[in-house]
Amino acid sequence: MNISDLTNTFTHSETFADQITNNMLIRQRKIVLKFSELSADQLNQLTDLLRTFDTPIQVNTTSIQTVLPLACFSLFTTRFSHLFQNTADNETLAAIYKQHAVYWNYGHHHRDLLQNPLIYGILNITPDSFYDGGRYFEPQKIMNRVDEMVTAGVDVIELGGQTTRPGFKEISVKEELARIMPTIEQIHQIYPQITIAVDTYKFEVMQTIVKTGYVAIINDVNAFTDDPRKLTLLAPTKIGLLTMHSSRDKEYDNLTQEMRAFFKQNLTQLVAAGIDQERIALDPGIGYAKVADGYQDYAMMRNIDQFNEFNRPTMIAISRKGFGAKLFDLKKEDRLSVTLIAETYMYLNGGNILRVHDITETKQLVKMIQTINNGYWFK
Repeated sequence: MNISDLTNTFTHSETFADQITNNMLIRQRKIVLKFSELSADQLNQLTDLLRTFDTPIQVNTTSIQTVLPLACFSLFTTRFSHLFQNTADNETLAAIYKQHAVYWNYGHHHRDLLQNPLIYGILNITPDSFYDGGRYFEPQKIMNRVDEMVTAGVDVIELGGQTTRPGFKEISVKEELARIMPTIEQIHQIYPQITIAVDTYKFEVMQTIVKTGYVAIINDVNAFTDDPRKLTLLAPTKIGLLTMHSSRDKEYDNLTQEMRAFFKQNLTQLVAAGIDQERIALDPGIGYAKVADGYQDYAMMRNIDQFNEFNRPTMIAISRKGFGAKLFDLKKEDRLSVTLIAETYMYLNGGNILRVHDITETKQLVKMIQTINNGYWFK
C-alpha cells in the first residue's frame, strides 16, 4: 500500500474549483489522502472503514482518495492500524498528521492543540479589571482561587497585574511586579505542574519574570513589536509568545484582510528576530477594536477560521465580555451561558486556546465537542 498527502496540490492552482477546495481544507482543517497500490481485500476493507467516517471517497480499481477532518484523524489512524497492522503505513500516516498538526511550544511543553486544546485560566490581581477586578486582590483570596482553578483542571494560569480594559490607567512597573511576583513564586512552589503565564506589555516586567525561570508564556497586547528589546530578551528563551492584534487607534477598511495582514507581518517580524514559529500563538483581540463592545467583536468571532492558514494556535478570549450586555443586557455575573455559546462556535472554527474565568464549564465544553467530533459508530 502507498499513502500520499494531496492536500497541498490545491494550493497554487489557478482554477476556481481548486481555489474553493483549498480554502475549504484550510478553514475546516481537513486533509486529502490517496491510498494506492491496494489489493482487492485492502480496497474493500478501506472503503468500508472510510464510509464509517461519513466522508467523500473516490474508489478506483486499486486506489482510494478521501477527505478527512484532522479532528478525527487520531481515531481514523487507530482504526486503520487495527485493520491493516502495517508499521510502515502507520508511520506514514503519523508523518502526514505531523505536517498539519498545530503545535505550541512553551516552556518545556510541546503540545498538539488540535488534540489537546488549552484551558487557559484568567487570574487578574488588580482592583480594576473588567470582570474580576478587586475580587482576588488579597493574598489568601488569590491562593484560594488558584486552588479552585487547579482542582477544576486548568492547564495554564495567567496572572495579570495591569488591566488593559478600555480607558485603563497605567500603573508603574514596580506596582505591577509587586502584584504578580508573590503569586508566581507561590504557584511555582505549590503547583509546579501548572504552567504560569503573565499578561503584560511592559519590557521591564518581562525582563524580571524571565529571570525567575518560572513563567512559560507571555501574553502581550502590543504584539511584542512596540519595543525591540522584547524580542532580544525573549529570543533565546523557551517562553511561548501570545501575540495579540489590536486596533483601538484606527478604524478598518476591511477587517478580515487587515487582521490577516497584521498577523502575517507580525509572524514575519517575530521569526526574523529568532523566535521559532512553534513558540507563537495568535489572539485576534476581541474587545480591542476602536469602538469598545461594538459589532466588530462579532465579526472577529465569526472570522476566526481565516487565521487557520497560519497553522498557529488561536486564542478564544471572550470570557464574560461586553457582548453579553450589548445583545442581552446581561450583568457580568450572568454572562456565562452566552460566553460558552460563543466559545463553542469559535472552538469549532479553529480556536484552541480557551482563555476563561470558568474552568469547569469550559472543560465540559471541550470534552463535549471532542466527543461529538469523534462520534463515529463502529459495529
